[in-house]
Amino acid sequence: MRPDMQDQILSIIAREAAMEPNEVRPDMTLEDLGLDSLGLVEMIFSIEETFGVSVPFNANEPSQSDFDISSVGAIVRAVERLISSPQPEMA
Repeated sequence: MRPDMQDQILSIIAREAAMEPNEVRPDMTLEDLGLDSLGLVEMIFSIEETFGVSVPFNANEPSQSDFDISSVGAIVRAVERLISSPQPEMA
């Protein structure tokens, strides 16, 4: 992943967590960040808008999602996979 993309993702996560980007570490969990379900959904929307991707995430059942939200590093890797994968065209 290009460093600027990773920086963008970290900035999105930090903004939703009301933190500075340099305070966000790859090993941090959503709980460590203090993100509740609304913050998580806002983060997902921001990622989708910023990168033009559709995140396969079910806010009602996050553990059943194909999008790994277990840590900041997992989120960055999941976004990287989405960006590098061809996106289906919207009808």
